[in-house]
Order: sequence, then C-alpha cells, then structure tokens
Amino acid sequence: MVGSVLYVLARDDTLSCGIKLRAMQKRNHHSEQRSSEQRRPVVGKLTRYAETVCRVLDSLRAAEILATQRRIVIKPNLIEARPAPVTTDVRCVEAIVAYCRRASDAELVVADGAGGCETSECFAKLGYERLAREYGVGLVDLNHAKTVTLTDESNIFLKEFHIPEVLIDSYLISVPVLKAHSLAQVTLGMKNMLGVAPEKYYGSGGHYKKWGLHEQLDRAIIEINKFRKPDLTLIDAAVGMATAHLWGPRCDPPVGKIVASFDPVAADRVGCDLLGKDWRTVRHLRLAEGLLGSAEGCVRQIEL
Repeated sequence: MVGSVLYVLARDDTLSCGIKLRAMQKRNHHSEQRSSEQRRPVVGKLTRYAETVCRVLDSLRAAEILATQRRIVIKPNLIEARPAPVTTDVRCVEAIVAYCRRASDAELVVADGAGGCETSECFAKLGYERLAREYGVGLVDLNHAKTVTLTDESNIFLKEFHIPEVLIDSYLISVPVLKAHSLAQVTLGMKNMLGVAPEKYYGSGGHYKKWGLHEQLDRAIIEINKFRKPDLTLIDAAVGMATAHLWGPRCDPPVGKIVASFDPVAADRVGCDLLGKDWRTVRHLRLAEGLLGSAEGCVRQIEL
C-alpha cells in the first residue's frame, strides 16, 4: 500500500522525496477517514454535463475537499484523437473544471498520456486546447513529463514505477469513459490510470505507447493504482461502448449516466453494472477488492 512505497529520485528531480511521500500518506489517510455515506457511489441521470456533474459532486460533498487543495489534476481517457465515446467528452471535463473553479483556488491541470498518437493531437482535436484557453487550465502530456521512480517490492509485475511528478502532490480526479475492453473486459477508472505511464519506459518500441504494460495487463492496472490511485473517480457514462474500447457498437440505448465515487473500486463496479457485466468476472476488479477499495460494499448506491 502507500506506506510501503519508497521514493528513488530521478536524475533531474531536485524536490524532497520525503515531503512527497508524506503528502501521499496524508491524502490516503484522509480518504480512509471519509464517512461511509460519502464513500458510496453516486449515479446521476445525465441531463446536461454542467448540471449533472454539479449535482453528483455536490451529493459527494466534493467541494469541501476540493477547497483544501493546492493543485487538482484531471485525467481524462484520451487514448487516441477520436471523439467520444472512445475518449472522454471535453464537455464532461469542462463541467468538472467549472465545478473546481467555483469550489477552490487550486491550480487546475488536465493531464494524460495518449496511447495511439501524440497527446498534443488529442488536446488539439478534441477541444482541450480551447478548454485550457477559456479556463486558464494547464495541459500536461504525461508521456513526456518529468518523473520520479517509486518502488514497491510487494508487487509482482511492477516493482518500480516511473510516475509523472505532477501526480505526486496533487488531488487526482480520474475521468474515464464507460467502455468494455477487448483484453481487460472493462476500461474504467482504474484502467484509466495506465495513461499516466510514460511512453519512454512502457512503450516497448511498438506503435502503442503503453504496450509494455500489456504483458500482464491486470497486474499492471492493480500495481499502478497501488502506486497512485485516483482520489476521486467520475465516469462519463453518457453513451458507453458495449463490446470494445476502440471499435464496435455503442450502448443502445445510450446509458445516459454520470457515476462518481471516492472509492475507485466501487466506481468501477457500478460501471460494470451499467455495461451488464458481473464485476467478479473482471480479474483486475477481483484483485482490487479489499486492496484498493470495495466493490462488495457499494451495493447501495445513491441514485439522483
């Protein structure tokens, strides 16, 4: 868990690893102290992103937490420069940015590392450059960001991980799309964290910039989240991809929901439910149960 993670400074890292580690431990402690009511997933019927995102986050009392942050990083799913529902709809991220602006004076950053193209292409083609200009939000390409190296000897696949430094002392919001996945069965909040893995360490020389993680994909999902799980997950379930993450049919009818939870496992369990999948058949969710959160404990959801 977080307490077993040690820091090894990258060559260009001049900040104190001890300060960073204490910041992550403190954040993890506060997340565990939240009331059981706050930790229950919230599912909102989508009307407009601006309205539904606000309603869902208010139900979680997220503004109270966001108000205390110095930097908030919002991580959408920008796997390729293709429109929603393959990627996170920029309108969903814009609604989160607007909510954060009202709740907090924190620095706001939208960050991802694309898998099938340059991240800058996603930012340009999918409306994120416009968002950054209008709201004064930073854009960070995690494939090329400055990193520090974390180690965890209890891991099986990733005993060390090169993590973008911007994620260390920030409040992290994972904003995936509701999608089935051809290898992992679903790609939701936890699998969305594969996008933080820098290309130069995990590309393995192939076209897909995260290909090195697919050798043990379920383990990679779990172990990256052990190093840095999201503080808040908000799933864009406006439409949904029914059978795969890059191709195939959309959900018909569109799902028309927004899901949010401070517990990444609970959020992903709700995502499985919306896709008609039993979460117990999804290996990385079974591995995450009791380690990163609880799918069993979220049977009672808050429906808005």
